[in-house]
Amino acid sequence: MLDAILVPIAHDTTELTKAIGFAARLGCVLVALCSQRASAAEAIRLAKGSGAELVAIDIDGMPADLLPAFATTDVLREAGFAYPKDTSAKRNLGLVFARFAGWERVVFLDDDIHLPDPDDLERAAQLLGHYEAVGLEIGDFPDNSVVCHAHRETGGTQTTFIGGGALAVGRESMSSFFPKIYNEDWFFLLKGDRLRPSAMIGTAEQKFYDPFATEERARTEEFGDCLAEGVFWLLDQDEGLARATAAYWREFLGHRRRFIGEIIGRVDRANVRAARITGVLEAARRECERITPSLCVDYLTAWQEDRQRWREHVETMYLEHADGLSRHPGSTRVEKALSELGLMECAEYLRRGE
Repeated sequence: MLDAILVPIAHDTTELTKAIGFAARLGCVLVALCSQRASAAEAIRLAKGSGAELVAIDIDGMPADLLPAFATTDVLREAGFAYPKDTSAKRNLGLVFARFAGWERVVFLDDDIHLPDPDDLERAAQLLGHYEAVGLEIGDFPDNSVVCHAHRETGGTQTTFIGGGALAVGRESMSSFFPKIYNEDWFFLLKGDRLRPSAMIGTAEQKFYDPFATEERARTEEFGDCLAEGVFWLLDQDEGLARATAAYWREFLGHRRRFIGEIIGRVDRANVRAARITGVLEAARRECERITPSLCVDYLTAWQEDRQRWREHVETMYLEHADGLSRHPGSTRVEKALSELGLMECAEYLRRGE
């Protein structure tokens, strides 16, 4: 049985409407992790009368020590590649909350995802007894980076991979974390030198957006896209991360720059979007040229440290609050988790049926 749907949301709170309906239909809790244009109070207002049980959290107000300080974040900031989005923090908070609420099976669902059949979430959760992560196939509009969108648009063959946009995870996977980087879900799905046992079932549809609207998107995606592609290429060759040396990254970065150049060469200059596509690809290539082999090595070293740091942080925090979680007679699991995590001041809670 699916325990909860976790939705990181930065867009207008009304984008939660679909997820509220999904949670009411499936009889599970909806956790809205809000920032920027979204607010916990507005999420509760939207859900009233829906039959859904909703906990909404304004993450900017959460205690500073709830999540650990990650070495990977420091590595990117110091190298001038800081990633601006807060999606990873929301997803990590969702994992902590799931642990404190005693949930075994949760689904991450982005706010721009539509489900033709919401029961696919329950089907994905049911597979978690056999797999550590189960993703829905993202259809309609592909879930790819700017460079990969350009590759497809210029005639290249481009696939998609399961990701955090629609992803069921079980207790075993909650020992992993989402680093603050583009493709954070790819790194979440890694388990040492291999991919976690994973599967795909059902379909989800991502809302359309223009991947070539700004050069900023291409710049902020490039390090995470490059690093993840390089790591997963090694895994595809049955190689471990020990092979991800400076020499390997020197070769891979050269391949990446040539790959972007080849896409630029295929852009149809008669296409009205040609100038924009070329512009974002040039921005990605310039960013790629800034990436050094040593930065890739340093990041993966820090990532390994952060994996251990995350596990110790969550387990220590849980043990410190175990007695408190066993008290609060008459309180729901959600209320106990909110209280013990110090989230009562920045969260709103709507019980089922209210």
